[in-house]
Amino acid sequence: MNSDSDQIILAQPRGFCAGVDRAINIVNEALQRFGAPIYVRHEIVHNVYVVEELRTKGAIFVEELAEVPKGAIVVFSAHGVSQEVRRDAAARGLQIYDATCPLVSKVHVEVVKMCKDGFTVLMIGHAGHPEVEGTMGQVNAGIFLIESLADVAKLSFPAQTKLAFVTQTTLSVDETKEIVDALTQKFPQIIKPRKQDICYATQNRQDAVKFMAPQVDVVIVVGSKMSSNSNRLRELAEKLGVPAYMVDSPDQLQADWFVGKKRVGLTAGASAPETLAQAIVQRIQELGPRKVHSLPGVVEDTVFSLPKSLVD
Repeated sequence: MNSDSDQIILAQPRGFCAGVDRAINIVNEALQRFGAPIYVRHEIVHNVYVVEELRTKGAIFVEELAEVPKGAIVVFSAHGVSQEVRRDAAARGLQIYDATCPLVSKVHVEVVKMCKDGFTVLMIGHAGHPEVEGTMGQVNAGIFLIESLADVAKLSFPAQTKLAFVTQTTLSVDETKEIVDALTQKFPQIIKPRKQDICYATQNRQDAVKFMAPQVDVVIVVGSKMSSNSNRLRELAEKLGVPAYMVDSPDQLQADWFVGKKRVGLTAGASAPETLAQAIVQRIQELGPRKVHSLPGVVEDTVFSLPKSLVD
């Protein structure tokens, strides 16, 4: 039995960001207004709990627009889509509601403008991630993916090449800094984004883990395997020397993770709802009584409005 001093320490901020909130609200609003089914291309956000909840309300998740009946309503996920997907949707006569995170859309605009201005664009990100596919798919040519320092080492461009870079919004700040430093050292004239592309929510959640990790004996990250930002939180805790586990259901918790651990830290990725985080807190308490303590941290007040076409 744990003593009274045993605690669950909650990181602040954690959980939903404004872009995720907006994306889920778009699907819910479409279901309410038009009724089921509403088709969603790709998981609206990378969280099993959220996707299953929307599925029970009548959302149908597809990977390809070919799976959608002509003329049906489709929501594009928060990760964004390529121009090819947009053209395909128009050709099929689909009614589109775009849930792309505005911060991702900002990167899309940057890429298109820079390529028009004659730049070769390097995108720092993970191959196969839908955000990367969507961003690189804004242009037909002139953009290259950089995943690692080894990729930077292989790069070679003629001396007169105008270079610029953008980043996937959900990467680790520290991991990106290494690659950015290598790029700027190799190509001193490379153009940086006017504002850092890693989104405010990713930055805030990572900063909160950095603040929490030294105060705890183990970290639980609420998030799904497909969630890039959740994976980065777990990796960050481990880099700071604290055992860390990622779960997206209370029944995934294992009692032996908490043996001899007085202080359990808990955070949640930007696509994980607070209801799920609280269910996981409750399950940890069932494994042994613990007081819950919330850390101070940044209070986020960013709100992204729904598409006018959906609320008018």
